[in-house]
Amino acid sequence: MGKSDFLSPKAISTRIKSKGLQKLRWYCQMCQKQCRDENGFKCHCMSQSHQRQLLLAAENPQQFMNYFSEEFQRDFLELLRRQFGTRRVHNNVVYNEYISHREHIHMNATRWETLTDFTKWLGREGLCRVDETPKGWYIQYIDRDPETIRRQQEQERKKKQDLDDEEKAAKLIEQQVRRGLEGKELEMPVYTELNRENEEEKVTFKLNRGGSTSGAASSKTSVLALKMVEGAVKRTGTAHGSGQPKKKKKKSALNEIMELEEEKKRTSRKDYWLQPDIIVRIVTKQLAEKYHKRKAVVKEVIDKYTAIVRVIDSGDKLKLDQTHLETVIPAPGKKVLVLNGGYRGNEGILESINEKRFSVTITIDSGPFKGRRVEDIQYEDVSKLA
Repeated sequence: MGKSDFLSPKAISTRIKSKGLQKLRWYCQMCQKQCRDENGFKCHCMSQSHQRQLLLAAENPQQFMNYFSEEFQRDFLELLRRQFGTRRVHNNVVYNEYISHREHIHMNATRWETLTDFTKWLGREGLCRVDETPKGWYIQYIDRDPETIRRQQEQERKKKQDLDDEEKAAKLIEQQVRRGLEGKELEMPVYTELNRENEEEKVTFKLNRGGSTSGAASSKTSVLALKMVEGAVKRTGTAHGSGQPKKKKKKSALNEIMELEEEKKRTSRKDYWLQPDIIVRIVTKQLAEKYHKRKAVVKEVIDKYTAIVRVIDSGDKLKLDQTHLETVIPAPGKKVLVLNGGYRGNEGILESINEKRFSVTITIDSGPFKGRRVEDIQYEDVSKLA
């Protein structure tokens, strides 16, 4: 049989499939797999891996839908903020730019059926300004970044401080004027009629130059005094400002390490704990009975909450959520990895197990805290290393 023509339907279909222009209805969000045609999608739905994912989704479908919806909303707003800023733009333009990425979350896996519903939801939640026009819906991102808000507040505070400095200078000048006028009686001007005794005599005016000179001299003196007072105040403020750092003692290396440790302890706990190369136990009953309570090794972590694990006994590979797994506590003397808390990511040696308090004691053997003994670490915060 000869080779098919370049413009034949089969050749065109082959080129379209190789470019990745597949239909959205042939995409499985749970398995993150794009099928080429209806037959491929049907075969995928009958596969064993897809059936396992359906069992996991049937256990808590709302959780998976909320997860996909949050991922879609976060990526969409991040693209809108990064590429379009606070400009007013058509929602379909942003959506076309969003779906151009290969690994995006598809809208048919979220709780919004159409792009219009998602746009209206953004307006109700106050995340964007939305308005409807004859050409469609337009959106405008509302920047609520803490760094942007802090920068705006800093600018407002600086303006207010400049106004306060001007008011202080005006009050100081007013006080100087009041002090100069204290103890002096104000001479009220006396108005007299201008009479000419002799009509042939010329009218002359005598100006008191001495008084004006003394007034100018007094005004210059007050201005000079004001400048001296302001200079003294600035020097005092500079002295106080420069004196403060001198009082602080130089931190030693030990103090810096202790402050770093306290800062790590004060940070909030994460809601995800999966790490590669740790041993976990499968606790879900939705899979086959042979996988229940079996130990597995985490090979890869996907999106922080999902892991690809390999069962130790059979060697099967499974894709599971962290809610279907639990940590494994080894015997004393074995190596463990801290999965959560202030010492997250550090390896250590298990010293003892406190069964009454459901905690363990380890000695860290890596990182800046090497050799430190840490007590009362909960079971779910450590796991055995593979």
